[in-house]
Amino acid sequence: MDLDRLDWRTSSFSGENGASCVEVAPTSTGVAVRDTKDRARPPHLHSAGAWRTFITAVRNGEFDRP
Repeated sequence: MDLDRLDWRTSSFSGENGASCVEVAPTSTGVAVRDTKDRARPPHLHSAGAWRTFITAVRNGEFDRP
């Protein structure tokens, strides 16, 4: 997988320079996730189904702190 060819997106919550967040990019099999502070490290790869499950949990507040 050529990581430079992926369409990386940074969260709008990451601030002006995006240096303290993660980036995500769609792949042919799901989603790649990487740390904006260390783009040289390999990204975490997740299936489309696993990513949907994660996003649903986030939207449902499953990771919110009390």
